[in-house]
Amino acid sequence: MITVTETASEKVKQLIESEASEAPLFLRVAVRPGGCSGMSYEMFFDSEKAEDDITHSYGEVSVVVDPASAQHLTGATLDFKDGLQGAGFTINNPNAQRTCGCGQSFS
Repeated sequence: MITVTETASEKVKQLIESEASEAPLFLRVAVRPGGCSGMSYEMFFDSEKAEDDITHSYGEVSVVVDPASAQHLTGATLDFKDGLQGAGFTINNPNAQRTCGCGQSFS
């Protein structure tokens, strides 16, 4: 399962609070085929869970991963960086043998 840093958890919490949703939201992290290196990360807010989804809480934020994606995300860390070069979420994945320049695709 992916680990979420405190910085990333706080940013996700802020973003969820800014959503106008009546249903409770959580962050879904998934790995899908595609991208320039073969697999790509997908992150979005969701309100529906499958029975076999894996859920972990980081502070007030719940992160959900489907079982197929979990095998690619074991040991990975989700962080949020905010600096002069821009702001955004990054995933450091020790399972990735190679990554593309954009950081959103790996194999």
